[in-house]
Amino acid sequence: MASGSGAPPRRPLSLGEVEPGSENERLGVARDSMLRNRLILKAEVGKPQRNCYTLPGFDFSYGLYIPRTDGGVAEAIGHWNTVKPRTGLVQKMPRDFITMNRDALKAGYTTAHEFNLYYKDKDIRRKGDDNHFKSIKIPADMTFGITSRPCTPFLDLLQHKYQELWMEQQRALTATLRMEKKKNDKVRETRTTLLRKHPPPAKEESFWHLPHLEKVGPHLSTFPDPGARKKAFSASH
Repeated sequence: MASGSGAPPRRPLSLGEVEPGSENERLGVARDSMLRNRLILKAEVGKPQRNCYTLPGFDFSYGLYIPRTDGGVAEAIGHWNTVKPRTGLVQKMPRDFITMNRDALKAGYTTAHEFNLYYKDKDIRRKGDDNHFKSIKIPADMTFGITSRPCTPFLDLLQHKYQELWMEQQRALTATLRMEKKKNDKVRETRTTLLRKHPPPAKEESFWHLPHLEKVGPHLSTFPDPGARKKAFSASH
């Protein structure tokens, strides 16, 4: 619920404004701090909610107060305040340690403590002419600033040239990735695959014989002659 546009701001409620039978009536010991606590303060029917912060009076001016020091027209006619010109700032040159070290050695100082005392006593500065920028020679036809950007190739934009170049790059990249994948996916040969492709020659089966009987000739021959023996063996094999 909002109040009228011309109504004053709702200040914190005080004990003198609390009416008997109202929402914020307190029995017993009552303090103003009770009416400035949002957890205790109850909303009033038909009225905007009060803030629980103490505000200054109606004669208080918010903001920064700036006293008038110009004096108006009378002061402007009687006095003429001018801005004093700034004196040129003299740049303090850095210390010339090379010269100070050389002079300290000539004076017979060798330790660091003696050198520091000599620096305090003889504070020698560099000369103003010693400027490294003067050694840089700038050509007469040199143009300072940022170079202008080249013109936009509208013909290439209308023909979608950049799109075609990008597509070609993507195709080349895809082909390269496929070739690498094929190289990586190549299965290495193992002993099993090599034996399947190139099987070893089969060994001839031979019956086992006793070693001491291999070179012993037969003691009994039932064939009438060697020719009959060969025919019998050839028929069986």
